[in-house]
Amino acid sequence: MAERTVFQSISRKHVISLGPQATVREAAGVMTRANCGSVLIMEPPDKLLGILTERDLMTRVLARGLDPDHTAIRAVMTPNPICVPPEMPVSDAVCLMLERGFRHLPLVRGKLVLGVFSVRDALPRELGVAWSQAEFNEQLNDVLG
Repeated sequence: MAERTVFQSISRKHVISLGPQATVREAAGVMTRANCGSVLIMEPPDKLLGILTERDLMTRVLARGLDPDHTAIRAVMTPNPICVPPEMPVSDAVCLMLERGFRHLPLVRGKLVLGVFSVRDALPRELGVAWSQAEFNEQLNDVLG
């Protein structure tokens, strides 16, 4: 059985996005209503500037005591996020996420943003493959120095 691609695995086939001038409170509201853990920060018509995640809200807003009504998301987003093509196998995407320490990957074909892959979109089998690959990569890096 062929492994799913990240595009096949995402639960939302539409993009949740806001402009960079939106406030943190607006972003939290959009994420809550959409029941998702991230929002893409975009400038019209299709320029991806960054991503704001639940973790960003916690570490860059709450932990710093910033006012969510007066903090623009541009100030706390992750700029220029790593993006992957929609054809990437899920285990490769999860391996990348494990190695880089994040949980969301925008899916992009050319300049077109197609959605966001979340680690929650992976199946247990795919997570196992990715974990094994990440462990192998770590051991290989140790050997190669």
